[in-house]
Amino acid sequence: MPISPARVLVHSSLALLVAAPLVAQAPVAAPDSTDPIVQMVSRLDLEHYKATVKGLTQFGDRRQGTERNRKAVDWIEQQLRSYGCTNTERITYEYNAPPPRPRPANASAVRRERPAYPAEGGSHVRGIRARTGVNTDSLNQPDPRLRALNAEPSKDGERQEVYCTKIGTTHPDEMYIVGGHMDGIGWGEAANDDGSGTAVVMELARVFSSPDVKTDRSIRFILWNNEETGLNGARAYVAQRQALQGKEDPAGSGRYPEPRWLGMVQHDMMMFDHGMPLPNGTLPREQRPEANVNIEFQSNSKMAEGANKLAWAFATANDKYATDYPAQVGQHMTNTDSAPFQDIIPSISLRENERGAQIGAGWDPNWHQPTDLFKTYSDKDFRLGLNAAQTTLGAIATLTGARLVK
Repeated sequence: MPISPARVLVHSSLALLVAAPLVAQAPVAAPDSTDPIVQMVSRLDLEHYKATVKGLTQFGDRRQGTERNRKAVDWIEQQLRSYGCTNTERITYEYNAPPPRPRPANASAVRRERPAYPAEGGSHVRGIRARTGVNTDSLNQPDPRLRALNAEPSKDGERQEVYCTKIGTTHPDEMYIVGGHMDGIGWGEAANDDGSGTAVVMELARVFSSPDVKTDRSIRFILWNNEETGLNGARAYVAQRQALQGKEDPAGSGRYPEPRWLGMVQHDMMMFDHGMPLPNGTLPREQRPEANVNIEFQSNSKMAEGANKLAWAFATANDKYATDYPAQVGQHMTNTDSAPFQDIIPSISLRENERGAQIGAGWDPNWHQPTDLFKTYSDKDFRLGLNAAQTTLGAIATLTGARLVK
């Protein structure tokens, strides 16, 4: 077939590009060391983050309604206090598991796994899929220590979750809520789901609680319970606290037990972005080069416009303050503790993958499995979680007017 002049031009251009000497790239500008937010972000580091995740895994999967869950709540509170976030409080609520669904007549033919996403407004993923679900078999955990640690079943009754608050200096009556859920399932250590998100929130509380950090607006750091049962801890918070927003108590005191909510930011599964399953159903061993921090909002929520703006504010902060991984904004937010807030205030969640499609398609083989262990993850995985912390710190510091004082 004859070669067209256009093809000659293209091939000639490519040849010139290959033959031409490489043009030196302009060096990336160094972070502005005078920017107080840059200095605050520098107080986050990989070893601190890993140590916090490791501390959470001592309690196994932290299943709600168990002694190991209650011990983890106590430990989280002690850690927050040790950071200087001393005004820790707890939400107390009752949780009773719903009765089991009737067993279908053809139960043996039913796939014993969670239905594939999309769920609440999720998106679709096309390509190779892997099976995913929730492990309920203790014998799938080969470590006898973990089998014993996770053996106690959940019991109905009282539940608690911990929060602490950075009080704003000029607008203490306005607040951003920063959360992650501390409970897990699967007979592992729930290191990624959601030790990784809990550790992000705790590390942010540590940095913001430093006495030389001041903010104009308040920030609440909260570690939800009962996420795995249907976001019950977050729902209890909304039910108990929504009507208290912005009310001074006592009158004239300048104290606002529940400042007015400006936005809610959730962190859920922060570390594992190894890409689409391979043809044999396994996942690549290394973090994919395209790994990123997913920032999600729900496009059909009542507060979608404000949530969209909040998501892009976080993407801008990622550009400015994250060290390794970029951000990607998506319009589907589902199945995490930001959902009870999404029709009330602008709400977003930060993720390792798009929850509504990629997780449901099997992009994380450790999700709710015995393999969700601290030792499963490499420093590249942990660094993705650290970059989520850098992103949120940069965004929340900007939104709340954070500064350093001598």
